[in-house]
Amino acid sequence: MNTNNNIDQKPETLTKKDITRTYVRWHFANEIPHSFEKYVAPSLLYAMMPILKKLYKDPEELKKAYKRQLLFFNTQLSWGGGVITGLMASMEAQRAAEQYNHEDILMSDDLLYNTKAGLMGALAGIGDAIDSGTVQYIFIAMAIPWAQQGSPMGAIFPFICFATYQLALGLFLAHQSFNMGRNATGLLQSSAIQSAIEMLSVLGMFMMGILAGNYVKVTSSLAFNLSGREFVLQELLDSIIPGILPLAVVMGVYFFYQKKGLKVTHGLLWLTLILIVLAAIGIL
Repeated sequence: MNTNNNIDQKPETLTKKDITRTYVRWHFANEIPHSFEKYVAPSLLYAMMPILKKLYKDPEELKKAYKRQLLFFNTQLSWGGGVITGLMASMEAQRAAEQYNHEDILMSDDLLYNTKAGLMGALAGIGDAIDSGTVQYIFIAMAIPWAQQGSPMGAIFPFICFATYQLALGLFLAHQSFNMGRNATGLLQSSAIQSAIEMLSVLGMFMMGILAGNYVKVTSSLAFNLSGREFVLQELLDSIIPGILPLAVVMGVYFFYQKKGLKVTHGLLWLTLILIVLAAIGIL
């Protein structure tokens, strides 16, 4: 009887399908149960539930595993979510094996949570810099000419491409981090990865500058006579520093956000008011 019970308690082996399912569940449930107390921890638990049920056959141990994955958690969708879902699956599998074999529990509750807590902020920063700060603007820049021509592809193309990119990247990172276990954190902290992140961040700034230069249109209508000769301010600016007015607007908005925080509505209202005043007095 005891032997049969021991067999019944044995953790099942996790497969590639399990990891794929875990990340897909996380990907599509990421923001749905968002709360101020747990943030997106319920999404992580929802993603991990099928895996935890395969690993822990004892109802009490399963409850403990649920509670471990329901502690405060917040990170970026693909980089943070991909790495951490794969890593948690790997660490929980090792924890379940230690319990089944009556070994010393190396995968303690503190180690599991500290691993998540240590990675979720760092990976969110990487994901925001690369995905939100670079990749999405590349797709948008590619689609703007279609949007200007009135083509629906201008709106559809960046949405589909960015969504596909994030899903594919998250799946890749989840499988890689599961296979590598805790060594995945060392890879992400390597000098090569950090150099790639810095280069992509610089590329993102270039893309922002290109978009601003091409699609932020601000010109001056001010003209005046001096010694019988007419001077048009916009022509003078174009001959000295082309694009200085769009650059001034973009930098003004940037410094506003730097000083006041990311108050988008306030920034738009102030920008609109300033442009209306400048247009009314004939400068723009």
